[in-house]
Amino acid sequence: MIRLENVSKSYEKGVPALNDVSLHIKPGEFVFVTGPSGSGKSTLMKLLLHEFTPTSGKIFVNGKDIANIRHKGVPFYRRNIGVVFQDFRLLPDRNVFENVAFAMKVIEAPKKEIKDKVSHVLATVGLASKYRSYPRQLSGGEQQRVAIARAIVNVPKIILADEPTGNLDINNAREIMRLLDDINKGGTTVLVVTHNLDIVHSMNKRVISIKNGCLVSDVAPEED
Repeated sequence: MIRLENVSKSYEKGVPALNDVSLHIKPGEFVFVTGPSGSGKSTLMKLLLHEFTPTSGKIFVNGKDIANIRHKGVPFYRRNIGVVFQDFRLLPDRNVFENVAFAMKVIEAPKKEIKDKVSHVLATVGLASKYRSYPRQLSGGEQQRVAIARAIVNVPKIILADEPTGNLDINNAREIMRLLDDINKGGTTVLVVTHNLDIVHSMNKRVISIKNGCLVSDVAPEED
């Protein structure tokens, strides 16, 4: 599903944000990526989203070397990836339904399909009754659930969540992680970048740790 082979990424000053990282994430896995600020976690996410390419090494997603994707092909590549951000990134002038529907309008889905699928995913995240509400009328936890609904409405194969609980209290954080766990149980590969070790320790998932741009540990979940 996701494979990095000796990937390094350096910025203008030449200091590598990632340094010779190799890893393999199988289809249907739930993986945490942890590490202190500046360790390279966000760089990893941006590489997977093809926001830029590695300085050296190769990245394969769904068997495809993504460095070979041309600029015009990037939007099509990203259709198989749902993204959840720490700051939600909802459109403030659109209600809940419209925020989620926007992801389907971008790919020019039929109106009936948009109506049916948006209604379904809002029910899945527990917000069916809030479809007319605007982001300012929602709690932080509710806004993040809208963001997750938007991320999954096009049925992506992969969910990338970048500090999805960073702006939430512990109870809402646990609810968001349970929701991502449920999505993963449906077969979606989930990659969560976080520095919240309490959340990581509360879930029996694979944990990849990055420090100073290097992969320092890769711990598999304990078997039942």
